[in-house]
Amino acid sequence: QVQLVESGGGLVQPGGSLRLSCVASGFIFSRYTFHWYRQAPGKERELVASIMMNGASTDYADSVKGRFTISRDNNKNTVYLQMNALKSDDTAIYYCKATWETTYWGQGTQVTVSS
Repeated sequence: QVQLVESGGGLVQPGGSLRLSCVASGFIFSRYTFHWYRQAPGKERELVASIMMNGASTDYADSVKGRFTISRDNNKNTVYLQMNALKSDDTAIYYCKATWETTYWGQGTQVTVSS
């Protein structure tokens, strides 16, 4: 059974940090490109960061460059999103997505940045 399970979300003050995790199972993790998306209330889902199969190539939305870092551990079937210097605009549900021959989505984890 294919699963993508996100965790690590929560409530954090502006300027704080969170690390999201996405644990995958049921498919060959190392062959997939992984992405983090987010969707804020009333807005469309947007791509935040991507990481290729071997982890050597990454890409970021302009709004998070220099603050967020995506990484992966192919031995643990896990993708991470380290989020630093968080702003209120980063408040959203964050989703993990895996793409190769098939696309899989996780259920999302809520991140709220507020004082």
